[in-house]
Amino acid sequence: MTTPSAINRPTGVPFGRRAAATFAVAVAHLLALLPPHRLRKVLSLLRRGAAPATFQHAEDARNAVCAASLACAGPRGCLPRSLATALLCRLSGAWPTWCAGARTAPPFGAHAWVEVDGHLVGEEVPDDYFSRLVVIAPRSSSTG
Repeated sequence: MTTPSAINRPTGVPFGRRAAATFAVAVAHLLALLPPHRLRKVLSLLRRGAAPATFQHAEDARNAVCAASLACAGPRGCLPRSLATALLCRLSGAWPTWCAGARTAPPFGAHAWVEVDGHLVGEEVPDDYFSRLVVIAPRSSSTG
């Protein structure tokens, strides 16, 4: 039996921003194939020289990624969505904190997300809902 669901995709993203988001999504899907230790190294290299992203910048990037990719907008698209969001921020010189971890409340579930100043970007759960296992913060941040 199937359960009907609807994916809420943002609208009104300018063409240029959507094109950049489509590129970021394509690269994110390739990065998602890497083993965790290699992914950490690649993201650590990519964050170099970037300023910390603002919450609004990261939220706009996440919305553009979700508008450009149905897979990223879906409930199982957290890894490519979070990677593409970080990459899209990086294309404009900023870097959010990229995280991978798990829910703190049962049932267990792995998740990847971006946050800014400890606040989850685009997630509809409290900021302490996930336990961070991998964190790639901006270099100028004290958590990096």
